Amino acid sequence: MPRFSVIVPVYNRIDEVADLMESLSRQTYTDFEAIIVEDGSSEPCKDVVESYKGKIDAHYHYKPNEGRSIARNYGMERSKGDFLIFFDSDCVIPPDYFKTLSEELDKCPLDCFGGPDAAHDSFSSTQKAINYSMTSFLTTGGIRGGKIQLEKFTPRTFNMGFSRKVYSKVGGFREMFSEDIDMSTRIRQAGFNIGLIRPAFVYHKRRVDFRKFLRQVYVFGMSRITLKLLYPDSLKAVHLMPAAFVAGLVAMAILGIAVSPWFLLPVGIYFLAIFVCALFATRSAVIAAKAVPASFIQLAGYGCGFIQAFFTKIVLRRGRDIDQEVAMRKGK
Repeated sequence: MPRFSVIVPVYNRIDEVADLMESLSRQTYTDFEAIIVEDGSSEPCKDVVESYKGKIDAHYHYKPNEGRSIARNYGMERSKGDFLIFFDSDCVIPPDYFKTLSEELDKCPLDCFGGPDAAHDSFSSTQKAINYSMTSFLTTGGIRGGKIQLEKFTPRTFNMGFSRKVYSKVGGFREMFSEDIDMSTRIRQAGFNIGLIRPAFVYHKRRVDFRKFLRQVYVFGMSRITLKLLYPDSLKAVHLMPAAFVAGLVAMAILGIAVSPWFLLPVGIYFLAIFVCALFATRSAVIAAKAVPASFIQLAGYGCGFIQAFFTKIVLRRGRDIDQEVAMRKGK
């Protein structure tokens, strides 16, 4: 039996799967199987996956479209490894990833774990700017596996794993937004230990343009309220920051127009700080310049999604998921 089972849900991502499979074929540690679950794609990646069967232990499964969580559960049911590892289809895995992961788990056993993500040199400047905005302390508070964190580390399914013992007790993923945060919370509540394995990072392509990125972070903001309904104590101060950013931006814009342009100065200073820090971190003026709108989109998009969901689901108690969320919290 392999030590690791890699499970990846896929929906119309042939090119991404090709890059992912190529990176898996270059691993220096090979005691793993790769399970690709095609979730009802109209452009199947079967030929891509099967072309690597002579290089790695690859398994392809096609199923009707039901969502990424159901696809992951489908893959787990067919896995054989001692540990279940989850990547997104838009990830590229460094050659020593599994070697590093195996060594780290031998030194410090963990029930559930995750690692950070990074931008590969081949990624576009927009992808690198988005990656910076998603990992910078100035925008996320370091909650995605950075060096400084404002809340407990929570593994995300772009780079996450847990033992078969965890799976046997906690079960699979729920079909919902932020399903990985929900899973990590359930694992922690079940008494298992969770840790960050910082050297086990992946290259994460993320969204390739700002429009798609806006939609993604807007959904992230909405899902934070879903998590609040499921786990009342899960909402932390760091999660309120994007909403506070939106409210402050609106207030300063009104004051800047009605009273004095000087009220807009804090906004300018903040985005200048993002540019300077991004320039220092990436050594690229182009990426640093794009990091400014990427950071604005991230904060404003998340904040608007959070505010809308807060008023819809908590204040007005409306929304098709409200009863389901409360039922899930009660274990029904």
